[in-house]
Amino acid sequence: MTFTLPDFDLHAFVAATLAEDLGVIGDITSAAVIPPDAVFEGVMDSREAVTVAGLPLAEAFFRALDPDVEIETLVKDGDRVAAGSDLMRLRGKARALLTAERSALNTVQHLTGIATMTRSYVDKIAGTDAVLLDTRKTIPGLRVLEKYATRTGGATNHRMGLWDAAMIKDNHVAVAGSVEEAVRRAVDAGIARIIVEVDRVDQIEPALAAGATHLLLDNMDPATLRGAVMLVGRRVPTEASGGVRLDTIKAIAETGVTYISVGRLTQSAPAADVGLDFRAV
Repeated sequence: MTFTLPDFDLHAFVAATLAEDLGVIGDITSAAVIPPDAVFEGVMDSREAVTVAGLPLAEAFFRALDPDVEIETLVKDGDRVAAGSDLMRLRGKARALLTAERSALNTVQHLTGIATMTRSYVDKIAGTDAVLLDTRKTIPGLRVLEKYATRTGGATNHRMGLWDAAMIKDNHVAVAGSVEEAVRRAVDAGIARIIVEVDRVDQIEPALAAGATHLLLDNMDPATLRGAVMLVGRRVPTEASGGVRLDTIKAIAETGVTYISVGRLTQSAPAADVGLDFRAV
């Protein structure tokens, strides 16, 4: 199995997650109930229609506790599957499989939930030119994985952190004194990507004149967005943000914005209904 993500240590993630579950004593239930030489076969399946994400991580959990486990992955991350679809088959040491089960399932359920919600938003804006973006509204420590899940669902990653672009928001403007001054300071600092949040149309020209390279149009209704996009023309990319829902995103996309960012992809996606059933062999 080969699974790598930039700035993500798979071994450390698996080790830390298992350590959290095992504590200093270990899986006392399996140790008491399951004979050490028992062998299990299992099937991981989805009980609802989903876009799959996280299977390589699940495999890593099982292999961490049973290096000889036999695993057959039946689908791949990014696949859409129907309810009742088998995702993975396993055969290995019963104690190890039971001990790793919760960590593996938690990860797959969480990431698959994000990918599935993301795919539903992507589907809604199909046929428009708008691109769906995620945000930094992620669970601390899980950003790399959650943004992997949004990519798996068809979104494009926005900023990975505070380091890869400037984003000037109302609080920055309040301290700097004006949009123009805030942007000027970012330009003088040599920052190449300068995203400026505007919540009024009259802020657009000052932001562009000062050197903004991307405009975030915050909490604007579709009519206002359409006018803002026309005013900007094609000078810089435009991004609609704030309160975007599944039932409103199509109308927002049709205004002509370049991007639409949705925080709920990582902030509010429910866990997918993925299960794992074992039997002794």
